[in-house]
Amino acid sequence: MFLYNLSIYLLEKLIYISSFFNKKAALWIEGRKNFPKCDFNQKPIWMHCASLGEFEQGRPVIERMKKEWPSIPVVISFFSPSGFEIRKNYSVADKIIYLPVDTPKNAKKIIDEINPALVIWVKYEYWMNCLNELKKRKIPVLLIAGIFRHNQPFFKWYGRLWVKTLSAFEHLFVQNKESIFQLDKIGIKNASISGDTRFDRVIEIAEHIEFIDGIEKFKQNKKLIIAGSTWNKDEALLAELSNENPEINFIIVPHEIHQNNLNRIKKTFKNAAFFSDWVKKQTDWVGVNVLIVDSIGLLASIYKYADITYIGGGFQKGIHNTLEAAVYGKPIIFGPRYHKFAEAIELINKKGAFSVNNFAELKKTTDYLFSNKDILKNAGENSRRFVYSNKGATETIVNYVKLNRLLTN
Repeated sequence: MFLYNLSIYLLEKLIYISSFFNKKAALWIEGRKNFPKCDFNQKPIWMHCASLGEFEQGRPVIERMKKEWPSIPVVISFFSPSGFEIRKNYSVADKIIYLPVDTPKNAKKIIDEINPALVIWVKYEYWMNCLNELKKRKIPVLLIAGIFRHNQPFFKWYGRLWVKTLSAFEHLFVQNKESIFQLDKIGIKNASISGDTRFDRVIEIAEHIEFIDGIEKFKQNKKLIIAGSTWNKDEALLAELSNENPEINFIIVPHEIHQNNLNRIKKTFKNAAFFSDWVKKQTDWVGVNVLIVDSIGLLASIYKYADITYIGGGFQKGIHNTLEAAVYGKPIIFGPRYHKFAEAIELINKKGAFSVNNFAELKKTTDYLFSNKDILKNAGENSRRFVYSNKGATETIVNYVKLNRLLTN
C-alpha cells in the first residue's frame, strides 16, 4: 500500500506539471480544486466511471434504477475530463463530480460526503483506498461490464494486493467466460456473466432515434458510406476511395473535432463541406460528395442513414465503438487493430464486419458489398442479429439488486 499511495502521489504531481501545457490535464486539476459536496435527504446510488465510454456502459443501468427507485438520488463520478466535461449536465444524475485523488484521506472524506446506499463501479479503475474503505463500511459495491484478462495485475505474482481489492465487490458482473475463468483461478467466486450493457444502450438509442436534418437530402438516391471516430490514416484511405468513386457519398465523423483538425480533413478530400454549413444553407452544392460532421453527439444516430459504415481507430491503438453501427443492421469495415475487442471479432465471425489493412483491401471490400443488394443486406442483418442476441445485461443487474434488496425507496 505504501508503493500504491506513493504512485498516486506521483501521478497527481505529474498531472499538475502537465497542466501547464496540456488542456486535459488542466481540466483534471481545475475540477478537483474544490472537494465535492453532496447534500441529500436519502442515501444515494453512486456510479463511478473512468471516462465517457464507461459512462455509456453504466448509463442504461443507472437510468433503469432511477425508474425503479425514483426517489433515490444519483451521484456520478468521473476520473477523466473527457467524461465529465461532456456529461456534466446529464439530467438523470442529481450530482456529477470528479473522483478525488485516491489517497486514504480523500477516500474517507468522499465516502463520508456521498454516504451511498449502493455503489456501481463500471468496468475497471480499481482505486484501492476507495474500494477498501467501502468494504470496511460494509457498503455494497457492484462491478458491472467487467473484463478480466490473464495479463492484468490480479493474475501476476505481485497481484495479491489487487486481488484483495476485488473482495470489496459484493458481486462482479462480467462480460464473458474468459473473465469468469480468470477470476476462478484466484478464488473469486462471486461473479457471473451478465454481458455488456453497451448492447442495451445502443438498442435504446436506435429504437428512439430522431430525424437528423440534412442527411437524407445529402444522400438522395446515392450510395452512402458513413465513417465514425476517424483518425488521419482512416481519412487518407477514405479520401482515396472518394476520389476514385465520386458517385458515392461520404459522411466523415472525426474523433477529434477541433478546428485545425477539421480544416485538415477538409483539405484531404477533394469535394467536401462541413455539416453545419450544409444544414444552414439547405441547398444542393454541385459536386460535394463528402460531409464532415463538425459537432458532437450525432454519431450514434447518424449511422442509421448509411449503406456501409466504417469505424475509425483500427490503424491507431484500436477501433472505436462498432455496436453503434451494427444495431442499425449495417455492414462494418475497420482497420487491422481490432483483436482486443470481442464484439469486433464476433462481428467478423458472423460476417457482419470486415477488416482491411490498406486501400486495396478497402476498395475490394466496398466493391464486394455494393456489387449485390443481397450481399449488402445479409451483412447488415448479420450485424443487427448479433446486437439483439446480446441484449439483457441491464435487466440481469437490476434484478440482482431487487432480489438482494440492496435498495429500498
